[in-house]
Amino acid sequence: MEIANYMKNQATVVLLAFSVLLLALAKQSPREKQTEDKEQEEYIRDYAETVRQTGGSMKKLEHWKVIAIYLIIYDMIAVNFSNFMALLVRFDFRYSSIPTDYFVAWRSFAPIYTIIILAVFGCMHLYNSVWRFASFHELIKITVATVITGVLHIAGITIFWERMPASYYLIGIMLQFFLTVGVRFSYRFVLLERNRREKSEREERSKNVMIIGAGEAGRTIVRELQNAKETNSRVRCLIDDNPNKWGRYMEGVPVVGGRDDIFLNVDKYHINQILLAIPTATPHQKRDILNICKETGCELKQLPGVYQLVNGEVSLSKMKKVAVLEDLLGRDTIKVNMSEIFQYLKGKRILVTGGGGSIGSELCRQIAGHEPELLVIFDIYENNAYDIEQELKASYPNLNLKVLIGSVRDSKRINWVFETYKPEIVYHAAAHKHVPLMENSPCEAIKNNVVGTYKTAYAAMMNGCQRFVLISTDKAVNPTNIMGASKRLCEMVVQSMNMVSHNGHTDWLPRLGGHRKETLDALHDNEGQAYVSENHTSKAGTGTEFVAVRFGNVLGSNGSVIPLFKRQIEKGGPVTVTHPDIIRYFMTIPEAVSLVLQAGTYAKGGEIFVLDMGAPVKIDTLARNLIKLSGYTPDVDIKVTYTGLRPGEKLYEEKLMAEEGMEKTPNDLIHIGKPIEMDVQEFFKQLEVLAAYGYANSEKIRDIVAAIVPTYHSADSDLKLHKKVYEELMSEAAVAAEKN
Repeated sequence: MEIANYMKNQATVVLLAFSVLLLALAKQSPREKQTEDKEQEEYIRDYAETVRQTGGSMKKLEHWKVIAIYLIIYDMIAVNFSNFMALLVRFDFRYSSIPTDYFVAWRSFAPIYTIIILAVFGCMHLYNSVWRFASFHELIKITVATVITGVLHIAGITIFWERMPASYYLIGIMLQFFLTVGVRFSYRFVLLERNRREKSEREERSKNVMIIGAGEAGRTIVRELQNAKETNSRVRCLIDDNPNKWGRYMEGVPVVGGRDDIFLNVDKYHINQILLAIPTATPHQKRDILNICKETGCELKQLPGVYQLVNGEVSLSKMKKVAVLEDLLGRDTIKVNMSEIFQYLKGKRILVTGGGGSIGSELCRQIAGHEPELLVIFDIYENNAYDIEQELKASYPNLNLKVLIGSVRDSKRINWVFETYKPEIVYHAAAHKHVPLMENSPCEAIKNNVVGTYKTAYAAMMNGCQRFVLISTDKAVNPTNIMGASKRLCEMVVQSMNMVSHNGHTDWLPRLGGHRKETLDALHDNEGQAYVSENHTSKAGTGTEFVAVRFGNVLGSNGSVIPLFKRQIEKGGPVTVTHPDIIRYFMTIPEAVSLVLQAGTYAKGGEIFVLDMGAPVKIDTLARNLIKLSGYTPDVDIKVTYTGLRPGEKLYEEKLMAEEGMEKTPNDLIHIGKPIEMDVQEFFKQLEVLAAYGYANSEKIRDIVAAIVPTYHSADSDLKLHKKVYEELMSEAAVAAEKN
């Protein structure tokens, strides 16, 4: 009996030693263990952060530990159940047929085997693995653990108790393996199925996306859409003009053809959003593609640039809406010789009147980037002035900036500005510009635009300013409204002041009425009028160069139709167009301002610079294209209605009057209109009368304007006078529309 016990103890020692040896052989490599430990640490760290954010405490039992306890309990039951079932299967599922020796051996070894199982599984990290990420690596660990425990089970029960049937060992190990694997991987399968179901539900609610461009930019967008939970979009297909890519897949998404296949695949894949991912395409290429896309009725977006994605500057959520006009006009962005402008503006003292407006503020932005000695912003609207002041301070902290509030109609105020800050260059952008509103307040247009320009020009001349640049408009050409006529008068003021500046006769300059007088007696009263000191009154010139720059509509300005159309579309329509055949010239604000600055460098005095803005564009076409690009169908989803021409509005605008010749400049987009001969002295007398009628708020102001501006006429008579010009411009617009 003692010998049997001794042998039994020795066998136990051998069995335990053998277990340790097998565990050592099966132990993970340092790299594997490091990787797994890192994953575990990250999981615990993330869970801890979650608990912290939710106000919980890490003193509570972590979730993974709870899972481990459940697994331990499960394994204790599963492994013993596996061996019992092995016996039952061996004897044909007849419990009574199981020999007593076999049953006693299984029952006696079960507690020991349970301890062995828990020890081996613990050493193999089967209780602290992140099972929601279970993979082939975890399957290998379970297999190794099953082999080790199976060998120990065979050795232990055979040595200490009874030699069991071979089928008992085989069936028991197999059942143990399947039960162990099943419970651990089922967690992942449940999560996968839940994610698949959620993904399917998302896809049902998601937008079907077509990406144009199967290059690096397209690949980036596909990946982001597939991986980003925040997006509600699903990429269904790719379009690329390279035939070598057709029929192939990128990130699991098919490349279905070129631009000619857009329509077909929009219907096939039920596309409702198109992403243009060809940032390197030229404006002409974008125009051709967008012209196809806009007919599909899908929402359009475009990628700004791959470099911005790489740098993290742009994500899918920041993809910009299609720049309707810049892209569909089908032309390259206007490029200006900025080095030339830099040399001209650097170190200068510069004044911008109306510096808070759309044109004026952009002038300030571009001037600020060219290192002026001083930038003075002058505006009557304090909110606009404050906004541009804060923007420039943030962008150019070292800029010498002065922001002043005041009116160009105030003689004393504008003279004080020039006397105090001595600007060398003036960009005069202060003006009332809204056509219909000025028709209802014609005297205000004259007082602000004409008298304000004169007073500012006068102050510039008398204070030694080098150059005065007037921001004019194409509405000054054959004007049919008081706003356009007032800007034509401003051009005449500039040309007259330039003649006086170079040839002398400052004694011709009138003293225009001020705010206090409301009657025609202002003609003979100096109170409140422009300040003129005795030493300024002479026949000598001052040398100030006066020029004007004339251009058409700019995108994004306060009075532009595009912001109005967008607001109307957002409200569900209707989009209002005054007339189906109305046409206009368009340019972006930065483009126009860059050309204004460059024209200023060409100035010699007296010029009216005319900017080439390309072909005219039908407003009706713009409205309908904007509706399409917003994902709607014109006259179906969003109505287009015609409200009739507004007071003073004509169907077209011209860049040059017939009597004005064209001269070239070093920039092909900047031309010079030949000055029209005029009697300067007589004009100044007329100007004095005009100001008097303006300050008197006289109803005869239009008659006075018509007497001074011979090209000023009613909108009703415009086509009778210039029908040929209109037809030529309409033909030019039609040709441009076909190309676009």
